[in-house]
Amino acid sequence: MHRNQLLNLLEKHHALDETEATFLTAIKAFVERNSDCFERSLLIGHVTGSAWIIDLSHTYTLLTHHRKLDKWFQTGGHCDGDSDVLAVALKEAEEESGLSDFQIVSPNIFDIDIHEIPERKGIPTHLHYDVRFLLETDMAKPLAISSESNDLVWVKLSEVSKLNDSESIMRMVRKTT
Repeated sequence: MHRNQLLNLLEKHHALDETEATFLTAIKAFVERNSDCFERSLLIGHVTGSAWIIDLSHTYTLLTHHRKLDKWFQTGGHCDGDSDVLAVALKEAEEESGLSDFQIVSPNIFDIDIHEIPERKGIPTHLHYDVRFLLETDMAKPLAISSESNDLVWVKLSEVSKLNDSESIMRMVRKTT
């Protein structure tokens, strides 16, 4: 069963707070119920993979300004059938930043979030069951903005809230500091 790898990672994950614990219960149930949970064609929602990228000193994070959603986020995207969510997070980090020399801080899940994606171009409102991993890299390396983004910026963890103060982002900041 291709979902076992993710289910095993979810079993090992320890939620930071009640909100994340609720997400953890919900994503486990979603993955168990839906054999096609890694496919974006599952219109109720799907698993996505993200990377919370930090610099080597663990004082900055890399955020991308998402073109479609017009907000600052961590890198990440659709699994498109790939059940190796860490591989998806790495691929998305590379595609969206132009960097390729990430260190995986841990192969375990860093954070989990479930968020609603608004209807767009005939795709109904749906949920992203986002599985996040912690990566680090040298912030001196040159960045390359992808077609999915308007901008990329290294932000001091203490200043992330100026760009995005959502609980989803701020929980990752708290976990990093």
